[in-house]
Amino acid sequence: MEWDVKTVDVYPTKEDHSNVIYNVHWRVSKTEGEDYSASSYGTQTLNTEELGSFIDFDKVTTEEVQAWVIDAMGEEAVTALEANLDAQIESQKNPTTETKTIGE
Repeated sequence: MEWDVKTVDVYPTKEDHSNVIYNVHWRVSKTEGEDYSASSYGTQTLNTEELGSFIDFDKVTTEEVQAWVIDAMGEEAVTALEANLDAQIESQKNPTTETKTIGE
């Protein structure tokens, strides 16, 4: 499962810090071979009540933001998200419905 967590919302100032990330726009994707792919997207609010381990915005990495999102979501939600991606891929492999055009 690949994460894209590059887009964030920030508080311009909070306490003695600037550009405090409080919300992350995330997208996850998963591929299987060259034919199947699935994705999901959403936002995750981060807890900004305790800024003791604050990292300057210019020094934050996407790996850190991804870890914050996963921690905020919780293990159960992340597991459900991955299961949803697996289900999307399985549905592509073995579709249970089809869309047809009348008259063609």
